[in-house]
Amino acid sequence: MSDTPSPIDRIARLEIRLTEQEAVIEDLNAAITEQWRVIDRLSRHLARLQEQVEDSAFRSASGAPEPPPPHY
Repeated sequence: MSDTPSPIDRIARLEIRLTEQEAVIEDLNAAITEQWRVIDRLSRHLARLQEQVEDSAFRSASGAPEPPPPHY
């Protein structure tokens, strides 16, 4: 007897590997999609913060008086 697997065993193993690889690909795709959502949200948040900093710098550079702190 030889130690080589039968063609049916080989096909079964290939089908199992294919199924496992498809599941891994789907999981990776879901992870990448979620990461892009997070990156997009953080990019928009960063843009808003940059605008606020620029507005604040413009106000202080234009010589306009700063409003008093809220505890006054």
